[in-house]
Amino acid sequence: MGISSSGIGSGLDVEGIISKLMQAEAAPLANFDKKAAALQSRMAAFGKVSAAVGSFQGALTSLNSPATFSALSTSSSNKDLLSATAGAGAVAGKYSINVSQLASAQSLSTAGRASMSATIGSGAKTTLSFQFGSIGGGSFGVAGTALGASVATGGISNGSLTINGTAIVTSSTTRSAAQLAEAINAKSDTTGVTAKAGTATSAASLFAGFGAVTTDAGASYALNVGGVQIVSQAGTGATLGAADVDAALAGGTVGAALGAANISFTGSAVDGTLQFTAADGANLTVAEVIGGSGSVTGGTQGAGVANTGTSATTTAGVTLSSKNGSQILVGGTNPAAAGLAAGSAGSYLGGAAFSQDGAQASGTVTLDAGDQSLQGIRDAINKANIGVTATILSDGGDNPYHLVLTSNKTGEKSSMKISVDGVDGQPADPAIAALLGHDPGGVQGLTQTSAAQDTLLNMNGIDIRSSSASVTDAVQGVTLDLTGTGSTTLNVTRDTAAVSTAVNNFVKAYNELNKTISSLAGYNAETKTAGVLQGDASVRSIQNQLRRQLGAAVEGLGGKLTTLSQVGITFQKDGGLAVDSGKLNKAVTENFAEIGGLFAAMGKATDGQIKFDKSGAATKPGTYGVNITSLATQGTLTGAAALSGSTTIASNTAWRVTLNQTDPVTDTKIQEIKLTAGTYTNAQLASMLRAAINGNAAFAGAGDTVETKVEDDGRLSLSSSKYGDTSNIEIALVSGTDPATLFGGATPVKGANVEGTIGGVAATGNGQALTAAAGSPADGIQLSITGGLVGERGTVSFSKGFAFELTNLATAFTGKDSLLNSKTDGLNVTLKSITSARDRFESRLESTEKRYRAQFTALDTALMSMQSTSAYLTQQLAALTANAG
Repeated sequence: MGISSSGIGSGLDVEGIISKLMQAEAAPLANFDKKAAALQSRMAAFGKVSAAVGSFQGALTSLNSPATFSALSTSSSNKDLLSATAGAGAVAGKYSINVSQLASAQSLSTAGRASMSATIGSGAKTTLSFQFGSIGGGSFGVAGTALGASVATGGISNGSLTINGTAIVTSSTTRSAAQLAEAINAKSDTTGVTAKAGTATSAASLFAGFGAVTTDAGASYALNVGGVQIVSQAGTGATLGAADVDAALAGGTVGAALGAANISFTGSAVDGTLQFTAADGANLTVAEVIGGSGSVTGGTQGAGVANTGTSATTTAGVTLSSKNGSQILVGGTNPAAAGLAAGSAGSYLGGAAFSQDGAQASGTVTLDAGDQSLQGIRDAINKANIGVTATILSDGGDNPYHLVLTSNKTGEKSSMKISVDGVDGQPADPAIAALLGHDPGGVQGLTQTSAAQDTLLNMNGIDIRSSSASVTDAVQGVTLDLTGTGSTTLNVTRDTAAVSTAVNNFVKAYNELNKTISSLAGYNAETKTAGVLQGDASVRSIQNQLRRQLGAAVEGLGGKLTTLSQVGITFQKDGGLAVDSGKLNKAVTENFAEIGGLFAAMGKATDGQIKFDKSGAATKPGTYGVNITSLATQGTLTGAAALSGSTTIASNTAWRVTLNQTDPVTDTKIQEIKLTAGTYTNAQLASMLRAAINGNAAFAGAGDTVETKVEDDGRLSLSSSKYGDTSNIEIALVSGTDPATLFGGATPVKGANVEGTIGGVAATGNGQALTAAAGSPADGIQLSITGGLVGERGTVSFSKGFAFELTNLATAFTGKDSLLNSKTDGLNVTLKSITSARDRFESRLESTEKRYRAQFTALDTALMSMQSTSAYLTQQLAALTANAG
């Protein structure tokens, strides 16, 4: 076997020779690496500058926000009761607050059923219409029956009655509804229930047969009502008739006595219709008292019939009212004695009526085939997303399953009225209607387990009502979050600390940036080393531009503060900034309204009905006049004639409503709206119509809503909530009551955009928004014209504060196509070029090495051959020499 490794055969150190040769050849690689390292070092340095600029820009965020300079802090003396946040429009103040009631949502429950999945009724397709509104004119509670006759004489024994678990103290002297109510009200603080005694009215037929009264010589007759003597007669020679009773009642003396005893009367004795009523819940006794000796005939016994004396006592019952609208639990050993039935009960009583809130969208739920079970109804309601959540609860009884419906909104205007209808003109399924039909002013098929109620509080002596426990409209700009009842004190103060913090963070960030630039682009005399970016013009340019901006004055403010030095921010010898805290605090305290404009971009209109919305990058600081030539309008449909005062909407009424249609046409702008059948007053009709249209999910999802009102002349007006040329509305009949019943032959009117000028240049209107013309000094300013008149409307001023300008400057340094990015991109290109050159050189080195290796391998082979030949010749010569000898 031959030798294959280079040099082994010939003894030549081929690898060592090649290695040394390649070391010499590769010497230029070090230059490539040195250049690359230098570039990478500079790129890293630019990265540090860029990061420092980014940190500086971040520190400007707070100062660039107008909210920072209008921020207020809040503190509550009782955090368990109330917390608060202050936002736009808030002002400093101190408020004493007492919360007496927290808002809650209404919850209704069906009667228990044995199965959740069993079909209810015929299974026919059914619609459920939910309306939201308030309940007035009655109370929520239980109406008791009149007390029994035995109570009027023997009272109610103690222990007979408990309410919500609290024993009501009664005794043998508790003989009337008035006394029972007094006993119940004595425990109201613990029961949450108040009682009101009803009225006691004598029998309607008591005087139906009243006959003339005759008395013997020694006898007497007296008619007493509630202890008040109405008429009397004694001895012979006179006859007392029904007319005398009526005459006595008409007299002032008897009338006054009855009035003092809280007794009134109706009808007349002559007609036989006379009845007495005790309004205060006391027992009412009508008595005929016979005195003396001898016989008496007549009176209520009838003419000629002996009358030995009569007494008829009438009692009243009590009505219990829950303070919070919850069910009332009645118990005790004998609640029937109090005219009450044991158990939990409660409903709206006394002429309660439901009034729909037009501001809340109504909703319709369709129960398709298979949905007519508790589970199906629950799922259909939740899927409809109409502002009601349905759940099923089990009480563990024989019929355990209850469908519970809870309004998603709190507040007393979120009570529910539920109507049940069939479809295609069919009547409602009786079983579904009985289960779910619910009208607080009529048939109440559901049991209210929680009432819809408002938050009630008193602030600095003023009573305030809110539909939510989060109260946003009591103090302008302040949101109160209430979690309990009781008293507390709220302090709203200027958050000057937020301004000081933002200013100090800004100065700190700038100093860090300045330090970074100086260390990278400067020369350290102590270490006698230059920064890696020394001499780089771009970094110095950044530093110079920032210093120029910081030393400039803000334009367009129109106030006292225009420079940073006026608020205590000044340059130091090292180029950094320092804050004079005392001067800053004084400036913040004395010029709080102005300091925001010193830092942030601020705009302000002099007209209270013009709101500054925003500016643009091209907006120039200054003050610009505003002139409005035409206000924005809404699309409307106003009836051709006044409503009659009572309008009936037929069952299965549906309208096709087109709202805020665009060009080209958008299909979702056309929706079929179902109206709830019923007879409405003008105001009720307006509320129902508004709630029905706004309850459409497609409209609501697109922000398309309507407003309704009854004009002073009685015409119904329907308008889009939007302004501008895309604001429009049209209605067409689908089924039921024709829209012409309400609007006659009225024609819809399309809305229009606001028109006017800003800075004397025609601006662009879009709804109520007016935007300054592009290219004008005010370019980018957008105003909202929310009302007022046409003509000159004052001015709008705009200023760019330091933080705004510095933020834009920082963006120019680090954003796309910025100074630093361009610099880094250039270095990257150079680095790639060097890397490519190095790679090419390395390729050449590989070729060179191959060439060297081939050459020295050939040499090695030649030497090995020569050495072999030499050995052979040596051997031959040696053999010849030996033979020759």
